[in-house]
Amino acid sequence: MRKALIYIVPLLLIPAAVITGAVIGDRSYAAVSAIVALLSCVPFFLGFESKKYSSRRLVILAVMTALSVAGRFIFAPVPFFKPVTAIVIISAVYFGGEFGFLTGALSAVLSNFYFGQGPWTPFQMLAWGLIGFIAGLLADPLKRSKLALIIYAVLSGFLYSAVMDVWTTMWADGGFNLSRFLALTATSLPITAVYIVSNIIFLLVLMKVIGVKIERLITKYEI
Repeated sequence: MRKALIYIVPLLLIPAAVITGAVIGDRSYAAVSAIVALLSCVPFFLGFESKKYSSRRLVILAVMTALSVAGRFIFAPVPFFKPVTAIVIISAVYFGGEFGFLTGALSAVLSNFYFGQGPWTPFQMLAWGLIGFIAGLLADPLKRSKLALIIYAVLSGFLYSAVMDVWTTMWADGGFNLSRFLALTATSLPITAVYIVSNIIFLLVLMKVIGVKIERLITKYEI
């Protein structure tokens, strides 16, 4: 049951909560953001029963989330060029998909206290969370192959853009409209291209820098 919940929560319950909140209306975003944050914690804390996680992992989660949020602040003057996705992916690759989902979701909601909370926040939490969760499932090839890392950086750019285009479509029409979604996807390609370029650059740089330090921590403290 525990293993099933690890997949059910991020892949079914959280997307359902986000979509439901969008259908209800913009005023529900604060409650939905809180629900998404709480649900994101469920797979992570389920691991405590199996002793998979420890207080040391909580510290690392806090550090990785802080790095992600700080990176978004630092690169605020450069539109759409942020290291958040890269840090979320790195977190997931070394500590698992649950860790990656929670890092992504928390990065979105916490950084938006500066960038602005709104009905888009739950969708950003979902987008970065899913990117992290999937990266955890693909951890082995992402660690071994630079090409795999680049390909996932590209796919992550498309995934983030697609999730945000779903929000824009629902905000404009009050529901999902496929023709509008496809039009938004086409018109947002230049922005998606910036996402992709930033993902590739930050991943190639930070994977080497942060990855080495994480491996030392894992070895030294048996995390």
